[in-house]
Amino acid sequence: MTTITDIKLDEKIKIKVQEPKRWNVIFLNDDSTPMDFVISLLTEVFKHTEETARDITLQIHDQGSGVAGTYSFEIAEAKAVESTNLARGSGFPLQIKMEEE
Repeated sequence: MTTITDIKLDEKIKIKVQEPKRWNVIFLNDDSTPMDFVISLLTEVFKHTEETARDITLQIHDQGSGVAGTYSFEIAEAKAVESTNLARGSGFPLQIKMEEE
């Protein structure tokens, strides 16, 4: 005896994909770190052009802080740590923080 069973699946699986949160790497102004050093960090670590690096540096100087870049958490953290290490290695007290975008 053979039985044929029809199975009908009418199930929809909804998957919500959330974009990972983005983080701003922010440089804080101080009276000791030279502008040329900040510009070099922005061009070497954050891959800004010379012109945008100068604009960001002036913003940091005039407004007290400026966003060096916006990344996923891991990349933002790595760039913040690298920049801090380079600043300390050069004897500068540059402060860098991260904020959720």
